[in-house]
Amino acid sequence: MSDDYQRVEAHDCPMSACAAPAGSPCRTTKGRVAVQYHTARFRLVPSLAKTLNVPVPPMRKPGTVWVELPRPAGAGPEPTGHVRIGYARASTARQSLDTQLDSLAAAGIGQGQIFAEKISTRATQRPKLDEAIALARQLRTSGVRVTLVVHEHKRLGRGLELATLAEDLKAADVGLEFLTGELQGSHDPSGIVFTVLAALSGMEREYIRDRTLEGHESARKRGKSIGGASVTDDDMLAMALHLRDQGMSLREIAGRLVITKGAKKGQHPSAPTVMRMLREHDEQVAAASMALPG
Repeated sequence: MSDDYQRVEAHDCPMSACAAPAGSPCRTTKGRVAVQYHTARFRLVPSLAKTLNVPVPPMRKPGTVWVELPRPAGAGPEPTGHVRIGYARASTARQSLDTQLDSLAAAGIGQGQIFAEKISTRATQRPKLDEAIALARQLRTSGVRVTLVVHEHKRLGRGLELATLAEDLKAADVGLEFLTGELQGSHDPSGIVFTVLAALSGMEREYIRDRTLEGHESARKRGKSIGGASVTDDDMLAMALHLRDQGMSLREIAGRLVITKGAKKGQHPSAPTVMRMLREHDEQVAAASMALPG
């Protein structure tokens, strides 16, 4: 659209190497008018957040010496003050938040500005994180510069999940800072460095998972058991097969079975345990049938 540049220039460019004020085009490190607006800037405009690039119009004379232009009347004043909001998260109730809370306090974030919760990263809803971001947006609309501060990036997520969250913060003009870890420091989530590091952090989890599965498969081939003591037995398998033939779901089958040995004696096995038991049985039956002479 022809007025894209006006909507982009309603915001200051958050890229430190540019820092063009509202009303002016982006500039290069050599002091020239940029050919395209920096990604970090035009993604502050919701309607342009997914756009690949926004060209600087000919009237701004791309390639010429950059000169600061007057701020538009609707651009609003420069942000006054700076508020840092902390977020801490542990995956389970047994894990302690003390290290994260101490780190945020040492960074100068007051107790009333810290949101903490114990919830898995895989949870689709994290109430305290949502509250922290909502407060950050509210403060930013009042003209205050806001940064969300986290002890380590893993507390927010990894890979695409982390990059998506960071993009949402950038669209709201809220900064993001990590106090430690591979992504320590303040980041421009639209920058190539942050994108690569976030992707690598997601690959780390997949790498560990693949190596674990490879180790399990290798152990099985050697006849070694995986994990703790088995809670299944032949009687449980026979009952499970009978219930499956009746069309019951894994959850229903698990509710009918009872563990007869070990520390969990008297309890019901989990649905994943039943699934694994039945799958191993089916694999053994299939392997035996293939071994029979044709």
